[in-house]
Amino acid sequence: MSKQTINAKTRTTTGKTAAKRLRKAGSIPAVVYNDKGEATSIEVNEVEFNKVWRTITPTTSINLVIDGKENLALIKDTEYNIRTDKVLHADFFVPAADEKLVTKIKIHYTGTPAGVLKGGFKKERNNQIKIKACIADLPETIVADISKINVSEALRVKDLQLSDKVEILSDENLPLVTVSPAR
Repeated sequence: MSKQTINAKTRTTTGKTAAKRLRKAGSIPAVVYNDKGEATSIEVNEVEFNKVWRTITPTTSINLVIDGKENLALIKDTEYNIRTDKVLHADFFVPAADEKLVTKIKIHYTGTPAGVLKGGFKKERNNQIKIKACIADLPETIVADISKINVSEALRVKDLQLSDKVEILSDENLPLVTVSPAR
């Protein structure tokens, strides 16, 4: 998947009044945090932000262009109005390129286990694992095929096929999906 891009401009005014003015003009006030903890106030186009924000996962890195300078960033937090479903504020995080990030990522399962077709019962035990990787190597999603699991077998963390640049921090024997026999 190609990198999604959000264009941003540095903003000099802050506070409630300035934020309201920005929202009225079709922009969202936002803050970018770097790996040193320094914050920069920016503004992003509301339509452009929503197109990206509604289609990504928490581990999707985006191309954040601030005043023409490109940065690999993650959307860390958003504040939105639940009545109007409008984003009021966003927080971005731009880590150092070589910094390893520790995060939890959801696993999506595909297929029907062979054991279920033979009368067994599928049980999803865990659908999240902890990983460590640089921002450029973070997987957007992890998809695991569970169609080969028979009765009394399990898909474990060690069975996942991930890039060698991604380090799995969860216990490798942790069962993700099991198929138990019918009683």
